[in-house]
Amino acid sequence: MPVDSPFDDERTEVAVGSGLTDHLHPETLAVHAGGMRTPFGETSEALFLTQGFVYPDMESAERRFAGEDPDGFIYSRFSNPTVAMFEQRMATLDGAEAARATGTGMAAVAAALLGYLKAGDHVITSRVLFGSCAVILGEILPKFGVESTFIDGTRPENWRAALRPNTRAFFIESPANPTTELIDIAETAEIAHEAGAILIVDNALGTPLIQNPLQHGADVVTYSATKHIDGQGRCLGGLVLASEEFIETHLKNYLRHTGPALSPFNAWVLLKGLETLPLRIARQARNARALADALKRLRGVSQVLYPGLPDNPQAAIFKKQMKSGGSVLAFELEGGKEAAFRFGKALELVRISNNFGDAKSLVTHPATTTHQRFSREEREAIGISEGMLRLSAGLEHQGDLINDVVSAVKAAH
Repeated sequence: MPVDSPFDDERTEVAVGSGLTDHLHPETLAVHAGGMRTPFGETSEALFLTQGFVYPDMESAERRFAGEDPDGFIYSRFSNPTVAMFEQRMATLDGAEAARATGTGMAAVAAALLGYLKAGDHVITSRVLFGSCAVILGEILPKFGVESTFIDGTRPENWRAALRPNTRAFFIESPANPTTELIDIAETAEIAHEAGAILIVDNALGTPLIQNPLQHGADVVTYSATKHIDGQGRCLGGLVLASEEFIETHLKNYLRHTGPALSPFNAWVLLKGLETLPLRIARQARNARALADALKRLRGVSQVLYPGLPDNPQAAIFKKQMKSGGSVLAFELEGGKEAAFRFGKALELVRISNNFGDAKSLVTHPATTTHQRFSREEREAIGISEGMLRLSAGLEHQGDLINDVVSAVKAAH
């Protein structure tokens, strides 16, 4: 039968907590995967706002602490039924064996790196990164004896050239924030594995509906659930997805004893966000592509960066690993910071905010916000000019968005 999907006709064989076992589409999994009903038979997932759990007897408590009752809960810093439902749904959507939720996206990135690495290890990372990711790799890891080498990750030979005997991990964002730069995940994973290293991919801009890095050879995937997964500006959250072995060996104790736990309430909000994620992503991606096309035709716009454009120099990588261009684009205005700020003042509909993936369209000036810690020379080296703006397309009417952005560009010049 024909399938009406905004992405593709790929199906995933899963056994979800609701009892369904079938070849299901992502839209269905986003609603049903990871369900865990109480005897009351609630329709919406239950919200377990509790710190601890009681045991019928001391023997039961002993078994749970010894790990002999893996389905039992001990303390919400370790695990919680609402959080577990969110983790299972995300693991199913992403095709992962296991997932662990965290309080923020940056907590997820830190956990993936600090839980795995030790003093004396070496990391190779693409240099185009969200500002906080760059701080973790360039400033925080060295405090614990882990060195990082930043490279142009789009060139495979750079990964090989940076290898050391103690290289244990590669880290990339693809698409990267804010330039939307792409890296061939499968090729990078192959180089990492040949060297005995793992590949960690931050997929915050990609989302599990647009791109599944694990299917292309990545070992670990991180998300800021704050972005598209919530998608409505309500709460923070993060995720690490990987094999059961990675989670048990490298993450379990780190998360349990350092405590970057996701609150049950936020997990419940994020579960609700997942139910509408396919609808929102499809609409946002269409709006982003229309904005990119409109911006390319405007005088005063020197470049437009969006993975889905047919003239994107990385179009081959895009077709290989992404299902749509996503909701985020970047563009550069002639006239530098002054033109960018005039653009912001002229907007009537698009809001100025450093978030992305929201139902509302948002714009930010990376040079003075997300990447303001970098020197001007460092920013320019990774393609962030004084005139660059990052725009996250929301759910508004496409014509209204285009009119607002076009008018603001004209006002900026």
